[in-house]
Amino acid sequence: KPVFGVRPFGGTVKFRGGSFGTYEPSGRLDFKLSDNVCLSATASGLFSKGDFPLPDGNRRLNNDIRQIHTGLDSWGIIDGGDWHAKACCNGSRRGTPGTLEWPSTDRQKDLNAFLQGLVREQFSSLYALHASAKISFDNMEYLGLQGDNHYSQTEIQLNSAHKFSVRRWFDASLSAGFCWDGLDSDLYGAARTSLSATASAAFHPDRFKADIALEYSATFDKGGRRRNVISPSADLRWNAFDGFDLLAFARRAYRTPTFNELYYPGYGNPDLKAEDAWLTGLGMEYSRAAGSNWHLLAKADGFFNYLKDKIISAPTADNPNIWLPYNVGEVQMTGADIRVSANFTGSFLKGGITARYSYQNAIDRTPDSHTYGQQIPFISKHTVVLGADARYKGWSATINWNRRGGRYDSEGRMPDYNTLDITAEKYIKLPEDLALCLKFIARNLTDCRYELAGGYPMPGIAFYGEINFKF
Repeated sequence: KPVFGVRPFGGTVKFRGGSFGTYEPSGRLDFKLSDNVCLSATASGLFSKGDFPLPDGNRRLNNDIRQIHTGLDSWGIIDGGDWHAKACCNGSRRGTPGTLEWPSTDRQKDLNAFLQGLVREQFSSLYALHASAKISFDNMEYLGLQGDNHYSQTEIQLNSAHKFSVRRWFDASLSAGFCWDGLDSDLYGAARTSLSATASAAFHPDRFKADIALEYSATFDKGGRRRNVISPSADLRWNAFDGFDLLAFARRAYRTPTFNELYYPGYGNPDLKAEDAWLTGLGMEYSRAAGSNWHLLAKADGFFNYLKDKIISAPTADNPNIWLPYNVGEVQMTGADIRVSANFTGSFLKGGITARYSYQNAIDRTPDSHTYGQQIPFISKHTVVLGADARYKGWSATINWNRRGGRYDSEGRMPDYNTLDITAEKYIKLPEDLALCLKFIARNLTDCRYELAGGYPMPGIAFYGEINFKF
């Protein structure tokens, strides 16, 4: 939602460009139509050759993209509440380059649009209503050597949430949702109706807070497939003493395969099962001020997750250009996430440093599986992230170093990798509420030639410049 100054209109114009023939223009216009209604119009584009160099001296081909995004937003204030309406349209043309060993000349065209709205109203100090609706249209055309495929998908959503403030320390809510999804393609016609209902309660007396919910969800697919699921969840937080909290959570997470995963030719797997997971975790958080300028934060979380029929997508052995989703029967995931940060706020200088380490031991425990006892694909066992930022009199800079290790794909162990990104920015305040922002971005300064999946290389070092004018 825009914030207006002395003028009843404003906006921004931005242009970014850099490595691999990449250009990203964008703009936004804001209008204050009245004291209660405002409007924003946005447009942006992404144009890139994408022909980044490969380690052997060749270049990545058929990696180009042309993408246009347009949007229109409006906000309004009503007695006791507000509303927001959004309309968007996106279109793209892109190549699908394939793998290093199996290059591809296939092309893809996308067009999607949606219209959605939200109304929130506080009827009294005890009751509030949130209601939303959305309708979307998606069309995709895949042009390949094996033949062309067309897909058209329509989705309608209706949702409502009813919130009750029963006591100062007790809130409750009831919500319900309806969704209809229809797919028309060259090989499949599919339809799905989804229903959901959730009852939740939040208790927050003094040092203790508990959020408890029970959700019922049902999906009815064309052809008779039905799924009915009840998913409980609980999130607990206890403030043991000033600045130190203990946390715990447990929940069920059930995910029905999407139409993309089930039916899209060349990718879908109609026999795919729903993913069912039980997630649990324990953690602690310590936060305190150190003097008048420093703030320290330390968090540590441990978790154990049991997943049944986890959905993973991977390149097929016969043709790595074709990715197919499949189920991993049983997965046990144990891990921990540790984060430490220190932030400084002074009269002129502001900044901070952050360090995070994540450990995820996600093991295939499916009996008789050929990957039994191994890390499941694409999940890093070790992740280290170090970051720092500083701001001084309109100047700002950020630096982030990321290392990931212990990754596997469907073929086996993948090399570890690390990247280093730096951003420098200068904000210039101009008269009449105008402003100019200049930014320089450097990606992957380690020039690490890593792959997220075998045969699909990521770019090396890249540089971008950006200019942003606000009026």
